[in-house]
Amino acid sequence: MTNAPQRPQIYLLTPPQFELSRFPGELQACLDRVEVACVRLTLVTQDEDRIARAGDTLREVLHARDIALVIDSHVLLAERLGLDGVHLTDGARSVRAARKKLGDDAIVGAFCGTSTHDGMTAGEIGADYISFGPVGGALGDGKTAEKDLFQWWSEMIELPVVAEGGLSEEAIRTLSPYTDFFALGEEIWLQDDPAAALEVLSAAMG
Repeated sequence: MTNAPQRPQIYLLTPPQFELSRFPGELQACLDRVEVACVRLTLVTQDEDRIARAGDTLREVLHARDIALVIDSHVLLAERLGLDGVHLTDGARSVRAARKKLGDDAIVGAFCGTSTHDGMTAGEIGADYISFGPVGGALGDGKTAEKDLFQWWSEMIELPVVAEGGLSEEAIRTLSPYTDFFALGEEIWLQDDPAAALEVLSAAMG
């Protein structure tokens, strides 16, 4: 991972639910069109068997292309399924335990909303990247991750930063000089042609 201002990389999020018979093909179509650095499994189901089947299938697809696969929150499943790491959604609170469980080689990322304090704390205790968002829309407290947050982070902090949530072409152009990764999910999967939508957003990164 490298720090801005190099051209940002794409961090692709899966849909919150998908058919395992169909989605790998849609994912591969995206990977054929645009270079992707990492994929995050973000299923909303709590059915561990379903998550495990999805993880096994996507791991084969992605590791054949040398693309990392991480999973939302499920530290134990990340280890059991042989995934590359975990994305934690509770700021800095679980970082230390996840790092201890998964080891130094695993990817441990932390979503920190709009809090630079949480981001710095997560980095200090072992996170590999910090994710801020949403860029568009708002959290429950009405806050969004603004350009100033990413600009400050890129100037002051070495740790890679991810922008996610409600990303538009305009937002991507604005944040590209200050962001290492754009996490794209429903921005493309809700479109008729996800691969084409991904190409459009990728082009906006410069």
